[in-house]
Amino acid sequence: MVVKYLDEIESLLRSGIKPALGCTEPGAVALAAAYASRELGEAPVTRIEVTVDPNVYKNGVAVGVPGTGRVGLEIAAALGALIRAPELELSVLQKLTPERLMQAEKLLLADRVIVDIIDRQGLYVGVTVFSPNGQARAVMEGSHTHLAALSCNGVPLLEQRDSTALRPAIAPNFEDLTLDRLIDAAMELPLEKLEFFEDCIRMNCEAARAGLENRLGMAAGATFQELIREGILADDLLHFAKVQTAAAADARMSGENIPVMSVAGSGNHGLTAILPVVAVAERLRIPREKLYRALTVSALTTLHIKRHTGNLSALCGCAVAAATGACAAIVWMMDGSRNQIGAAVKNMIANLTGMICDGGKVGCALKLSAAAGVAVETALLSLKNVLVPETNGIIFRSVDDTIRNLGRVSNPGMLETDKVIIEIMLEKGKQSIA
Repeated sequence: MVVKYLDEIESLLRSGIKPALGCTEPGAVALAAAYASRELGEAPVTRIEVTVDPNVYKNGVAVGVPGTGRVGLEIAAALGALIRAPELELSVLQKLTPERLMQAEKLLLADRVIVDIIDRQGLYVGVTVFSPNGQARAVMEGSHTHLAALSCNGVPLLEQRDSTALRPAIAPNFEDLTLDRLIDAAMELPLEKLEFFEDCIRMNCEAARAGLENRLGMAAGATFQELIREGILADDLLHFAKVQTAAAADARMSGENIPVMSVAGSGNHGLTAILPVVAVAERLRIPREKLYRALTVSALTTLHIKRHTGNLSALCGCAVAAATGACAAIVWMMDGSRNQIGAAVKNMIANLTGMICDGGKVGCALKLSAAAGVAVETALLSLKNVLVPETNGIIFRSVDDTIRNLGRVSNPGMLETDKVIIEIMLEKGKQSIA
């Protein structure tokens, strides 16, 4: 049954789960700049022009860039162009040095880095880098790491390249891959193919530890932990998951030099899809092999939902996609039935649809914490056969139809909402300049 797509699903899983240093929208800008700048050799960078879709702007304008003490897309573009290491993909900024940071800051002070928004749907990042050797342009489109176009001094280069890094990941035709079949795939994939989840667990748990120990960002995770120690909040499954997820978001969104494992092109999705499941597994002493399969359920469910809602939208993907994946995984991990897993997904959609995305920022820790808590409590309710009736709102009898309805709410339903959110953010930017 799953069978004919098993290799493709494994490929999708590996391409959809990648390390990321910092927020992935500035990361995609840095990556495009690195691709373009590499074509110009070691000549000094004199100017950088960046064009992004509204959602890339929204998610990158207020988020910390690791190791810089700055926020935004301008510093990311400058550093990517100076580092020139696109082979590192979303971890390109790990080669940041004090010298490169100084050079990048000089470009910004001289107004040599320009960011413009273009009115288009879908993920789009275009970066043109200028130097005495001419100009080169790179375009990331469709996903944060898919190089869609590359040229130098007007000459197209992409077709001449042999590197698989320049091609989009192969993905199966999802039209006939239901949630149930994806869970079948999670059970059928050889265990050795899933051992990379150990790196996911390690990286994302290290981010949580950093957030707790250093009170990074808003210190939401550390404050939740204090409230537990004071006896104000219960030390239970739900709050343990909230603490871990919030603390990791605190660390990541503050711009600390801490890599995490992303899911569906988003580090915060990776934190939300992975950490609540790991938290429950730790408290319930779940064997590692079972945890790997649970995380496979979480990641595949997240990727499946994102296919319908889009990579970036007005909906908070951490809530409606990643936390829903985590919820499904927790139900499976606690020996729930397929009907209970389906109920969990529908309950999550009934509960969290409508939470907006107003960009990447330290405040995301609150949304991730809320989503993680809802994922755990919804899993427990679903295991007790609590189910939102199909007569309610956008919930249909079929879980797959319900996911499709969620996609419709996202696009076209919330396109105008997205425009208003971005307008408000742009107005705030003008006020801060004034």
